[in-house]
Formats: sequence, C-alpha cells, structure tokens
Amino acid sequence: MIEKLFETAGVRGWLHARRLGSGAECGVRADEPVVLASVVKVPLVLEFARQVAAGQLDPRDRVRIGARDRLGGSGTAGCADDVELSLRDAAYFAMTVSDNTAADVLCDRVGLDNVRSLLRELGLTRTRLAGAPRDIVASMVEDAGGAELFAELFRTFSADRVLAMRALDPGWTNASTPREMTSLLEQLWADEGEAARQVRQWMGQQVFWSRLGGAFPPEVRVSGKTGTLPCIRNEIGVVEYPDGARFAVAVFTRSDSLVQRQPAVEQAIGAAAAAAVGRLRGQPSP
Repeated sequence: MIEKLFETAGVRGWLHARRLGSGAECGVRADEPVVLASVVKVPLVLEFARQVAAGQLDPRDRVRIGARDRLGGSGTAGCADDVELSLRDAAYFAMTVSDNTAADVLCDRVGLDNVRSLLRELGLTRTRLAGAPRDIVASMVEDAGGAELFAELFRTFSADRVLAMRALDPGWTNASTPREMTSLLEQLWADEGEAARQVRQWMGQQVFWSRLGGAFPPEVRVSGKTGTLPCIRNEIGVVEYPDGARFAVAVFTRSDSLVQRQPAVEQAIGAAAAAAVGRLRGQPSP
C-alpha cells in the first residue's frame, strides 16, 4: 500500500513510523541512508535550545544578517535588506519557515561539532552532519560549475546532473535513516526539559502543512519539519490524537523531476504517513 503511494507519485520513498511508548513500528526501506535537507535543522535547533537551557548562550543576543549572508529562500534568507534579530528568533525562523540563513547563524553560534556530539549522545550513529546550509549550497554551486551556471539550475540542467551533485548524495551530505529520525523524535517527545519543550513548540508552529499536516483531520495535532532540495522532498513529525495516541513519522522522497511544484509528491508524503499511522492504530488501509 505505502509503496504504491510512492510509485503513483513518481518517486522513490523511504518511511519509518513508530507509536510512541509502545514499541510498535512499521517502515519502508527504513534503514537505508537518505538526504536530510532541512530536516537537519531539528537537531541543530535542539542543540541551540540545550545550550540556552544550560546558560551557555543568551537567546536574546542580537545578530545582523547582511547581503553576504543571505542564501535566498524563505525568512531572512530572502530579505532585500539587512535584518537584525535575536538568536531565539533565528531558531524560530529556522524551524517554522525553514530559514536557511537563520540556521547558518545558529550553526556559527552553536558549533557544528556540538551538534555532532548531540547526535552521538542520542545514539544516532548513522546520522551525518556534513555542514551548515551555506556549505551544502556552496557544494552545489561548485558542482554546477560556478555561480552563473548554478543560476540556470532549473532551466537548463537535467535531473541526472542534479542528482549527481554531492548535496544529493547521502554518502556525502547531511544524511540519516528514517528509523534514526523517528528515534530522534521519540527522544524529543519523551524529554520533559525546557529545551525539548521549546523545540516541540516550534515544530508545532511550522507553516507548511501540505505534506504530513494535510493528511490528518484538524483535531489531530501535527508537529513537523520539512526538508526540500531539487528532486528531494521530506518531512518528519509527530502526530498526536485526541485520545492520547502519538506517532513519530519520517518520510523521505527522491524524484527524477526538477519541477518545483509537485503537489502529487506532497500528497503522497502525507498519504504514506497516514497509511503507516493507520496501520499502527489497527485501522484498515483506505
């Protein structure tokens, strides 16, 4: 059933789901490596929140984002003018609108090695942090042959050429497995500390709902984090029902198309998650 949803949408898919607190789980290629894209912001922001809770960082510290910092995209990354904001607001933008430049600011303050240490502490031994968003974009520019050619990415490049870039290679880029990402979520939801609570709150405020969020009724709370690159669309999140049942889900997809708007893929991500959760709830497949 889940495989058919991915096939119909024209993508290769990977999935893992677990019912929190029960040990019940299901998956599709759950232990194969996948490209995280912006899903990597979850452990990054968690490390930021932990450092704040430990008194190592002041969340009110101000940072200024100028033209040289901006990568393009949502939030401060796409602003036309310089922006000044607090570290806490940078974390908020990184999680809620997937602001790449805000994530870069956090990487500078938090330290990539500290995020790597967090991943080891959580037992996520197959999760790799290759670099900040700016490092991933820089690799794509280099693989494209320079900034001028990179600007032609969606107009003249073939999908095969893009898929050959290091940023889309789970052996080089920020990567993990679906199972490790639901493990991260399970630990995040079991943690009663202030840092985990803050990250859960930001995940619940994510503005993008057309993937996981679009597949569940309004009374079901969905807290998630998307990840998107050319040919890559992902989301991880926790689905919480009014009866108290909670499910961690991680869905990753890879297509052979550079079309930027792919509603069928967005819907397939949600449908696959809903099918997996339904299976764990003992409900028949739709």
